[in-house]
Amino acid sequence: MDKRDFVKRLYAGIFFMIGIALIFVVIMAIGVEKGFTQPKFKIKVLFHEVAGLSVGAPIRLSGVNIGTVGKIDFVDVKIDGRGVEVECNIFSRYRRQLEKASRLAIKTEGLLGAQLIEISSDEHAQRLDLNKPIIGADPLDVQGLAESFGDTAISLTETSKGVGAILKEMQYISKTSKRLLDRIERRVIEGNLFKVF
Repeated sequence: MDKRDFVKRLYAGIFFMIGIALIFVVIMAIGVEKGFTQPKFKIKVLFHEVAGLSVGAPIRLSGVNIGTVGKIDFVDVKIDGRGVEVECNIFSRYRRQLEKASRLAIKTEGLLGAQLIEISSDEHAQRLDLNKPIIGADPLDVQGLAESFGDTAISLTETSKGVGAILKEMQYISKTSKRLLDRIERRVIEGNLFKVF
């Protein structure tokens, strides 16, 4: 092997090693940004239904991402009627803030966005025990709301038809009463209101 081939192979090897190192650095940077390298602890939250919540969905406390959904599964024995268990991976540095929290609920990000778990605090509510399964608030049932709005619209339509019928009847009574009053007024003016013959 001559000197030129050796130098080409040496440069190719160096570029290859630099490329591998850059890929490793990028993966580590993304991992640190997403919290893959941060220590975490797990909590379990029980829901009636999860309404499209998926593994990897964010968990937010006061708008701050503090973890992700790790696993979603059914429980063997329902607790408080809730049979779906969501395992949440929470960054350890947020444990103190989470212990002050009082409510976990599934929310939709934006109007039609993805599902996430929102954690809120209420100073007067009972604090969460992170060592036991937590009872979560179920998501808003959009299908149920749509059906309810549909039923309400039908009911309002029927009510407006009834009001329309009453207004027509009132209009008829008003016309009839006006004619009667006009006849009485004419007789009073003519002076023969009480004359029979």
